[in-house]
Amino acid sequence: MATVAVAVSGTAWCVAYLTVGAGTEALAYTFAPVGGVFAAVAVHRLARRGDLAPVARRFWRAALLAVTVITVGYAWLALDMLTHAAQARTRTMPVPAAACVAIGFCVAIWAVARVPVAATGRAERWRMLLDRTIAFLGCTAVLWYVGLAPMLSAREPWSRQAMVLVGLAFLVTVGAATKVSYVMGGPVDRTAIRLVAAAGGVPAGIVAVLAVQYGYAGGVPAQAIVMPFAPALVAFGVAAQRRADLGPRRDQGRSGVLLPYLAVVAVDLPLLALACGAPLHWPSRVVVIAAVLVTGLVTVRQFLAFRENTLLLRNTRLQEERLQYQVSHDGLTGLANRALFRGRLTTALARTGRAAVLLVDLDDFKTVNDLLGHGVGDQLLVSVAQLLAAEVGDDGLPVRVGGDEFAVLLTAPDADPEELAGRLLAALNQPISEHRLLVQASIGIADAQPGATVDAVLRDADVAMYTAKQRGKASFVRYTEGMGEPVLAHMQLGGELRRALDDGELRVVYQPILRLADHRVIGVEALVRWHHPTRGVISPAEFIPAAERTGLIVPLGRYVLRETCHQAAAWLAEYGPDALEEAGLNVSARQLHDPDFVADVTAALTDSGLPCRRLVLEVTESAVLRGQQVSRTLYELDRMGIRLALDDFGTGESSLSLLRAFPAAIVKLDKSFVDGIEIDDGRPAAADARQAVARAVVQLAHALGLDTVAEGVESAEQAAVLRDLGYTVGQGYHLARPMTAGEFGVLLDRQRSAPGLTRGSAAAR
Repeated sequence: MATVAVAVSGTAWCVAYLTVGAGTEALAYTFAPVGGVFAAVAVHRLARRGDLAPVARRFWRAALLAVTVITVGYAWLALDMLTHAAQARTRTMPVPAAACVAIGFCVAIWAVARVPVAATGRAERWRMLLDRTIAFLGCTAVLWYVGLAPMLSAREPWSRQAMVLVGLAFLVTVGAATKVSYVMGGPVDRTAIRLVAAAGGVPAGIVAVLAVQYGYAGGVPAQAIVMPFAPALVAFGVAAQRRADLGPRRDQGRSGVLLPYLAVVAVDLPLLALACGAPLHWPSRVVVIAAVLVTGLVTVRQFLAFRENTLLLRNTRLQEERLQYQVSHDGLTGLANRALFRGRLTTALARTGRAAVLLVDLDDFKTVNDLLGHGVGDQLLVSVAQLLAAEVGDDGLPVRVGGDEFAVLLTAPDADPEELAGRLLAALNQPISEHRLLVQASIGIADAQPGATVDAVLRDADVAMYTAKQRGKASFVRYTEGMGEPVLAHMQLGGELRRALDDGELRVVYQPILRLADHRVIGVEALVRWHHPTRGVISPAEFIPAAERTGLIVPLGRYVLRETCHQAAAWLAEYGPDALEEAGLNVSARQLHDPDFVADVTAALTDSGLPCRRLVLEVTESAVLRGQQVSRTLYELDRMGIRLALDDFGTGESSLSLLRAFPAAIVKLDKSFVDGIEIDDGRPAAADARQAVARAVVQLAHALGLDTVAEGVESAEQAAVLRDLGYTVGQGYHLARPMTAGEFGVLLDRQRSAPGLTRGSAAAR
C-alpha cells in the first residue's frame, strides 16, 4: 500500500537524518502530505463505488473532503518549511495551513456525528446520550491530563496552532470512540470508523508526548515518522470498509454497555496520580472537576438503570402471570382449563384421596352453531360459564374442558354433588345469554375411590354423563360400579362397525310401500341390517347411534345409497318402468353436512343408471333444521329432480312451517299418530281426537300438492281408517315386512303375473 510505503520511507529518512545528518530538517514535513495524497485517492475510489450504501457514501465523501483539506494544510506547511529551511525547527505553522487542517478535523467530526446509530426508543436515546457524555468527559479528561496540559506547561511551548490541532485531533478520536460503540452493524463499518478516527488521535497523542519530552527536537520524528502513519490509518479504514462490504454483516451486539464504566476507570487514573503526589495545579483541577461530573453522571445513569430494571422486572412478572393464566385458563370463558383441572384433581387425590367430579355436557349444542352461527354459540358458552361459576361459588372449581363440555371439581368434605347438579339443571331451565336461549345439559357425577387415579375418575364421570344422555338428556347420573360396561360395549361397537364396513357384514333390506286401496307396490324403502359374526343380527337402533357418533354414518350411508340405486335400476330393467315408481332411503343430518354428499348421490345415480325422479331421500325434521349447509344441499338435490320426503312428520316443533320452507315432495306421517287410530271405544269425540293429527296432515299436504305416506300400519283396521281419512299409500308390518332383494323380486314377479294382487299375497313374509 502506497501510504505505508510513504510512512516507511519517512522512518528511514528520519533515521538517516538523526545518524548521519542526511538532508535538511524541512524534508520531514513532506512525508505527511505525500501520504495524504495517496489516502485521498483511496477514499475517492471507495466513495465512487456504485454498490456503496447511501449512508456509507455520504460518510466517505465527507471523509474525502476532510483528508483533502488536511492534506492541503500539511502541504502548505511543508512548502513553508522548505522555503524557510533555516528556521524549520522554531518556525510556527502558517495560520492558513493550520486553518485548513482545523477545517479538515471539523469535517471529520461532522462525518462521524452523522453516522446513524441503532434505532431505539426515546428512553433508550436518553440513556445512550448519557453514556456517551460520560465516556466523552472521561476520555477527554485523560487526554487533557496526559496530552494537552503537559504541552501547555512544556519547557519549549508549542504554538497555538499546534495546540488547537492536537486538541481537534483528540476530539475526533474521543467523538468516534463514544459514537462507534452504538453503531449496530450499519452500512458504515465500525472498524473503518475507528481507523479513520485513530488517524487523527493516535498521531496527535504521540506528537504531544514528543513535544513534552523532547521539545523542538521532537519535531523531526513527529513529522517524519508519526504524522505519515495518519494517512496509512485512513487507507486501512478504506480496506476495512471494502472487506465489510464483501462479506456478510455480523451482529455487533451492544458493545456500548461497558463504555461509561471504562470512562470512569479512565478518569480515575489522573486522580490516582494526584493521590500519589502529583502537583495540584490548574490543569489537574480540570481533571478533578471532570471526575466529579463523570461521577455525578454515572450516579444518574445507575439510577436510571435501576429504574429500568425495576420496570423490566415488574413487566416480566406481569408477563409471567399473564402467560401462567393463559396456560391454565380458557381463553373464551375465563374458566379454568383442562390442564389446571387435572392438576387440581391430582393434588386433591394425593392429599386426601377425596374428590367429586361433575362432567357437564350441553345437549344439542351443535344445533345452535348450525342455526344461529358460531358467534351466538360462543356467547352462549360464555353465559353457561358465568352461570356455572355463580352456582358453584367457592365450593369448587368450575372448568371448561373443551367445546361444549364443562366440569366442576368438588374437594370439600361436605360438598353434595347431586345437590349442585340439581341446581345447575334448574338454572338451565331459564333462558340465558343476550339471545335468551334455552339450553339443556347432561351431567355425569363420579366420586374418587381410595387409590383412584385422575384418569379413572374422569372416565367414570364420562361414563355417567354418557349414561345420562342415553336416558333422555337434561338429567344427571351418578356413577356406580359396573355402569361402564354397557357404555364401553356401545363405544366398542363403533370400532366393530368400521370392521363390518370393510368385511361386508352389512346388508340392505327393502320394505315395500303399497297402495292402501289394492295393495299394489309403488315403492320401496331401503333399510340396513348388520349381520355380526358372533352376535347375529344387530338392530339399527343399536348401531346407527354409534355410526352417528363416530362419523361412520357417512360411509355407511354411501354404501346404502349405491346398493339401493343399483338394485332399483336392476328391478326397473327386469320388470319394466311401471313395476316400481320410487326407491327411498333415510339420510342423516351428518350426511347432509358432508360437502361431498351431492357428489356421492350424483355418482350413485350415474353408475347405476337410475333416473333422478325414481330416487327418494328421506330426512327428518331435526335434520332439516341443521343450518344453511343442509338447506343448500337439499335445494340442490331438489333441482336435480330427486324427490325429498319429510320423515317422521308431526313429531317436531316446526312441522307446518317446514312444509313451506323445505322443498318436500312427500310427507310421511309418523307411526306415533297411526298407533291407536283404529280404536273405537264408543266415544266419537275421543276417536276424532286420535285421528285429528292424521286428518290435518293429509289435508294440509293435499292443499300444498304433496304426496303422503302413512308409516307403521300394523293392522287392517288402521289401514281402513287411514283410507277413510284420505291416505292412499302406506307401509308397515301389516302390509309387508322388510325383505331381501330376492324376496322383493319375487313380490314384483307375482305382481306382474297377477294384476289384481290381493293383500294376502302382497304381505310376503
